[in-house]
Amino acid sequence: MYRVAQVGNVGGVFEIAEREVQQPGPGHVRIAVEACGICHSDDLFVHAAVPGIEFPVVPGHEIAGRIDELGDGTGEKGWQVGDRVAVGWFGGSCGHCTPCRQGDFIVCQNLKVPGWAYDGGFAETVTAPADALARVPDALSAADAGPMACAGVTVFNGLRRSAGRPGDLVAVLGIGGLGHLGVQYAAAMGFETVAIARGAGKADFAKQLGAHHYIDSTGDTPAADALQSMGGAKVILATAGNSAAITAVVDGLSHRGELVVIGADPEPMGINPVQLLMSGRVVRGHPSGTAQDVVDTMEFSALHGIRPMTEALPLDQVNEAYQKMLSGSARFRMVLTPR
Repeated sequence: MYRVAQVGNVGGVFEIAEREVQQPGPGHVRIAVEACGICHSDDLFVHAAVPGIEFPVVPGHEIAGRIDELGDGTGEKGWQVGDRVAVGWFGGSCGHCTPCRQGDFIVCQNLKVPGWAYDGGFAETVTAPADALARVPDALSAADAGPMACAGVTVFNGLRRSAGRPGDLVAVLGIGGLGHLGVQYAAAMGFETVAIARGAGKADFAKQLGAHHYIDSTGDTPAADALQSMGGAKVILATAGNSAAITAVVDGLSHRGELVVIGADPEPMGINPVQLLMSGRVVRGHPSGTAQDVVDTMEFSALHGIRPMTEALPLDQVNEAYQKMLSGSARFRMVLTPR
């Protein structure tokens, strides 16, 4: 038997339950979970805000652990019992939809997100498809690797696939769970890095993360004007899940500048065509990343000494950890451990 933290009904609280250990099927492995980050996207599943959620639901898509058992065919793909692996938002793809046939697996039309397509990592074990596995470098602990599989890869990929090039002015909007990693990555990639957040008191912290400049979005000078005084941002990575805050910085983009949106908010952004047309600006949504992207993220992080700031609690305290994430009081990623 193994334990899971599950929610029995829409918007319910977590309860600890026991499940019977199952043999992984062909092409799958069973992972002994050592750490699982709590992401704000998990709340989509708890509240059935996406289609196809079946209760009880076990969320968790920032999983790190060791392979405990191999299903048929996975050994031939190079995996062994004991391998350290991570599984993120990308929990496997169908392989047959048009995006998959084009090699764009992260936008698979049948994407297998842990906690949505199958039981996630708020558990002692999880069974996942082999194509979802990312090998964890020795330099990273499980508590570091778990958040890298979603939060880390999302900001890392958002920056490396942006229009920004080393030396360009790049701004990171928000320095919370996503943004505190985004600032570190931006600086390590050679961008002139601007951190934008609420309050003058966060300036020192932003500089500690590697930011060259800090903008208080609540200050007398609007953030967009402050960016233009620096020449305009080639890229703004919007990690804050607040459409009004994102809208407020669009005019801080340079000509041909790019707004990369990764902070989710159901409210519409107030951007008009003229803001985009006259300067040739681009607005782009960015999803997470494949298992190989997660590997790239972790290896880059190990090389540059980049780590998420985490607070770990045992699985039994899942409700406390989850509420701390929802309230925004986590600094900056809550992580569950089996014990």
